[in-house]
Amino acid sequence: MTGPAGDGSPAPAPARRRGRPPRERAADGGGARRRILESARTEFSERGYDKTSVRGIAKAAGVDAALVHHYFGTKDEVFEAAIEVAMDPVQLVASLLDAGPEHIGEQLARSFLGIWENPATRAPLLAIMRSALTHEAAANVVRGFVFQRVLERVAADLDVPDPQFRAELAASHMLGVAMMRYVLRVEPLASADVDAIVTMVAPTLQRYLTE
Repeated sequence: MTGPAGDGSPAPAPARRRGRPPRERAADGGGARRRILESARTEFSERGYDKTSVRGIAKAAGVDAALVHHYFGTKDEVFEAAIEVAMDPVQLVASLLDAGPEHIGEQLARSFLGIWENPATRAPLLAIMRSALTHEAAANVVRGFVFQRVLERVAADLDVPDPQFRAELAASHMLGVAMMRYVLRVEPLASADVDAIVTMVAPTLQRYLTE
């Protein structure tokens, strides 16, 4: 292709839009996205939220930083995607609502602890909890995910006064259990049987949500 003057000189290459990865770097699609998420979970877990950067995540995943922005946008959005990998909000909300109001306390306790008991999802959740405790931006992401994408949808289905307040109380209870059992590992809670914990906390969650 010749230049505009028709003198045989090569035409200038079209400018690329900033932040959009070249076609060859985006070719593996889901594979690159998966590597980025895995690297993000590791980086957030080992370095904490404030010391983790998009550039560092990209380097660990073997991709360009522009590809991270292409798939996820900002660091906050990468962090939120890591939460979603560990805890699918659509599936969690569906399981809670399908249980019916008379069983929602037990279902909440069992579903929440089940996510933490799974080694594949426990690691990113630990990273998320630790980051949220030490960095306000990370805490904001967690609040937006838990309270807007999960609790508000559950609360909307509760036929009780102050449903959102009740849902927040239930969430605070379960987050406290998670902190004591999985992050701080306080005994005897850290070694207690899951069914025993469910038996103890489910009635309180049920009272928060329905009574």
